[in-house]
Amino acid sequence: MLDPAQRRQARLARDARFDGRFFVGVTTTGIYCRPVCPATPPRERNVRYFDSALAAAEAGFRPCLRCRPDSAPDSPAWRGTHTTLERALRLIDEGALQEATLTALCDRLGIGERYLRRLFQQRIGVSPKAYAQHRQCLFAKQLLHQTTLPVTDIAYASGFRSLRRFNDAFHSRIGLTPRDLRRRAGDPAEGLTLHLAYRPPYAWETLRDFHASRAIEGLEWVGERHYGRCIRWGEATGRFTAKHLPDRHAFRVRLELDDLHALAPVVRRIRRVLDLDADTATIEAHLAEAFPDLPLIEGLRLPGVWSPFEAGVRAILGQQVSVVAARRLVTRLVRELGEPDGDGQRFPTPAALADDDLAWLPMPGAPDVWLDGDAGVRRALPRLDGADPARAAPWRSYLTLQLWSRDLSHPPRSQADDR
Repeated sequence: MLDPAQRRQARLARDARFDGRFFVGVTTTGIYCRPVCPATPPRERNVRYFDSALAAAEAGFRPCLRCRPDSAPDSPAWRGTHTTLERALRLIDEGALQEATLTALCDRLGIGERYLRRLFQQRIGVSPKAYAQHRQCLFAKQLLHQTTLPVTDIAYASGFRSLRRFNDAFHSRIGLTPRDLRRRAGDPAEGLTLHLAYRPPYAWETLRDFHASRAIEGLEWVGERHYGRCIRWGEATGRFTAKHLPDRHAFRVRLELDDLHALAPVVRRIRRVLDLDADTATIEAHLAEAFPDLPLIEGLRLPGVWSPFEAGVRAILGQQVSVVAARRLVTRLVRELGEPDGDGQRFPTPAALADDDLAWLPMPGAPDVWLDGDAGVRRALPRLDGADPARAAPWRSYLTLQLWSRDLSHPPRSQADDR
């Protein structure tokens, strides 16, 4: 937890490393800001500090139109470490209270409504529904600032079922009507383009190279400054390309989506794929204390996978094979069972895999598969003394496993050993 002196120093320096870790309420204007706000810093006696934008809003402050607190990276600190609360927040962020009732959410969590309400009041200071509405309004504000979407579409994309309800909630939370805010926002980018911020440093080259070595043709695309892919969220489908803007500590994300109702959870998933909300300063301080002799890469981010299902499939296909071999297996899987998406393809659905016997997929579970591109197999090939691996057919999978096992437990002898 940051003390007031650290917060004061961070806001006066406009230190981007603290963006989203706290917010600044200005008592003379009734506005709350990010610590990186470009406006003239207020005097300390006119400032109140808050751990979250929600806390500032509940205290009666309105979001700044210059620094746009809705665009700040999220901070895991204020959410705490309570497992049930963390899961509840994630489900609400994914639209649980837009699609169903609070009772249904509690059933998914395995707890009672009274307990969930008390948990939210104790930890966050508001009810679950108030939290959900706050997040909806901040997301709508981001869309009003950054896109050319009509207000009606923004209401739908933010999870509101009626324009009147959206206007009332937005005015209550933000202090302006959606149309008033758009008139003040200036000219947004064309199409569905968002700027997603992070706290620096950000080791983009490391993340980019990780994705580049594993990118699946048709499903993903990686360049010097961008990463993109085809996506599915529920019944909604589309694609995005995220371009790194290091000078702005952000990514510019161009997004195509055939159902705007899925926009909010899709944007949050993109943030997770790029690990934009990680507090790397805190993480690296912890690692440095635990492993003082370990050299660390500053700003290292966890490469994300779009869905748990895709992550599981990739992990299974990547077991005991090299990155290159695993990439070939996943590429073939996407080519054979993936859904076409223009000039690309989406990752196969669970149903597509369940309905196919996968006999065409060369996995070690079949008895006659020879993984000639696997690193372990190549290292162990000298043990065959030049013999053709085809001689092992129809049991080449067993030969592969024999070589893997020898490679792991008995490294090949050198020529000096043979002498």
